[in-house]
Amino acid sequence: MPDNDGRQPTAVDEYLWKQPEPFQATLEALRAIIRSEAPEAMERFSYGVAVFRHRYDLVGIGVTKTACSFYTMSPDLAKAMKEELKGVKRSGATLHFPPGEPLPEELIRTIVRTRMAANEARADHAK
Repeated sequence: MPDNDGRQPTAVDEYLWKQPEPFQATLEALRAIIRSEAPEAMERFSYGVAVFRHRYDLVGIGVTKTACSFYTMSPDLAKAMKEELKGVKRSGATLHFPPGEPLPEELIRTIVRTRMAANEARADHAK
């Protein structure tokens, strides 16, 4: 296993390290984009996928036998982004794509930013 920059490996690290190439490289790149948009998001492994949490669950990443998956955690957002998601295989709030053929970076960033804003609004409303 990689040394993880001196940190203890997390369940998310171990999950990603166990994936075959090119799944691993694709998920690591997706993780880096998510972390750059939400650097304070906590990572956890839940229901078989890596989940990023910012106040509430933000987004998730995972694999199927044939595809990488990006969990938007919001069916409403996926519906609202119908035009932006044209050509992307979708199952509810989850986007599926072949390993080695990542989703457009700006699409990922837009989804993460939109989800962060929704989670902030939800947290403010709960006060």
